[in-house]
Amino acid sequence: MVRRVLQRLLEAVIVLLGVALMIFFMLRVVPGNPVATLMGEHADRATIARMTAELGLDQPLYVQFGRYILGALRGDFGTSYSLGRPVSMLMGNAFGNTLILAALAALFAWVFGIVCGIIAAVKKNGFLDHLFMGMSLLGVSMPVFMVAMILQYVFGYHLHWLPISGASDIRGFILPAIALGWNSAGSVSRLVRSDLLEILQQDYIDTARAKGLTRMGVLVFHALRNALLPVVTMMALQFSSLLSGAVITETVFSINGIGRLAVQAISGRDIPLLEGTALFATAVVILGNLIADMLYAVLDPRVGRREGLE
Repeated sequence: MVRRVLQRLLEAVIVLLGVALMIFFMLRVVPGNPVATLMGEHADRATIARMTAELGLDQPLYVQFGRYILGALRGDFGTSYSLGRPVSMLMGNAFGNTLILAALAALFAWVFGIVCGIIAAVKKNGFLDHLFMGMSLLGVSMPVFMVAMILQYVFGYHLHWLPISGASDIRGFILPAIALGWNSAGSVSRLVRSDLLEILQQDYIDTARAKGLTRMGVLVFHALRNALLPVVTMMALQFSSLLSGAVITETVFSINGIGRLAVQAISGRDIPLLEGTALFATAVVILGNLIADMLYAVLDPRVGRREGLE
């Protein structure tokens, strides 16, 4: 298992290096000078040239990239052009809010999605099945920003139950978490339902029933465990995507997180900040894949033996 994990970590390092290289050069082939964008249209050429030299942007690209990688290995991702503070410090301050938001969104998506999927499978073609599958279809179809604005209007503006923006306490994360997790909940519920319906038709389920197990026992101890195998992979990947993709939610609800930092970096062409947030998102997705592999091996020993994770 250790050997396999080390191999996956080596692959992750290679992927991160490739992503860093791609992002680095893509940001620098875009027309325009980021220093001129930062300083505004009234800055003179001499000042722009001086600032460009001070930031090292006049050096060859391979020199800039080598310096960036060496700094990143030490945890130094440079200084934000627009905010004037170290990128690592900015991401460190924002990471806590993003982590709380993603964790609450994942909790909502998994609990709500799995429960709805189980009920829909048990009540196949019934009222609850149509209700929950309709809700899941609505969840996967509606854009995040639309869900967020509806929640803000209903529960924030109209009912005054929860704050519309900001995250000074846990109440401020409830609406953003639901908005962010709604789409994932719909995907989980549909997958759980389809897997359960397929597994409940298998021969070993009939055998378990013939041995005298109750319907609930068959569902929990035989059908549900196997049905959750593909869901585990989706859940791990969803958490990493929630953690790295909360851009719209954090912007709509004015939450100081990694996603909002990325928006600021894009709007101001803040190259160091944009590179840092992009690498962070990539690292989170890779970590989510690794965790999914490990959990899959635990739930299905055959996978563990085949992949060398046991």
